[in-house]
Amino acid sequence: MIDKGVSLGLTHPPVFKQIKSPVRLPFSINLYFAISNPISNLITMAVYRFRVSFEEFDEVHRDIEIKSTQTFEQFHLAIQEAIGFDASKPSSFFMSNDNWKKGQEITYRPDGSNHATGTHDMRKSVLCDYIADPHQKIYYIFDLPLHWTFFIELFKILPDDASKKYPTCVKSIGDAPKQYQIIESPKGVLDPDFIDDEMFAEVAVEEEEDVEAEVADETEVGFGEAVDEEEYDNIEETSEEEGEREE
Repeated sequence: MIDKGVSLGLTHPPVFKQIKSPVRLPFSINLYFAISNPISNLITMAVYRFRVSFEEFDEVHRDIEIKSTQTFEQFHLAIQEAIGFDASKPSSFFMSNDNWKKGQEITYRPDGSNHATGTHDMRKSVLCDYIADPHQKIYYIFDLPLHWTFFIELFKILPDDASKKYPTCVKSIGDAPKQYQIIESPKGVLDPDFIDDEMFAEVAVEEEEDVEAEVADETEVGFGEAVDEEEYDNIEETSEEEGEREE
């Protein structure tokens, strides 16, 4: 006869710590322990399918499958790969309730800096240790200075597929926005952050040459044009004669 408690994986972890020799517990007791934490104890080798949506672009989302035994850091990297962002930025997951109220914070610090008191490290935090609801909600903040925010919801629990490599993005809806917005400087204004001294000198020389060329053009034609002296005398005499006639 098959032991129902063992075959269904219903043995609660603390039981193993207290019992030194193998003991078969009644099915009803195993079931009680399983119900107390259904997600982490019933399906320790399950696959979670999460829907990840931008908070400000709710028409854009990604469905990601990840093993329950994988870490939040792996989940973080999978999300960033799915939306095409640079993952090397500080970020945090917040375990949330149905109203998205933030609870336990699980953080990622790429520079290896110390985590704030009370926070958990993504690299050491396994998903199944935090998932307590079959529709678990998680609030996710990425790149803290730019503050990209996401809603994450668990909506399906699947058996592990040995032919798949996890984590993996199984569905992609909408084009993700650009992580960095390119702001162009006003026309004619030089941004010192983008132009070095050598480049600035080259631009200044080109502008000076343009001005000299314009002055040369004006000298050849227009007000700077040379006037023949004899022609100038004739113009002056004509002006005097016109003046005498008027008198």
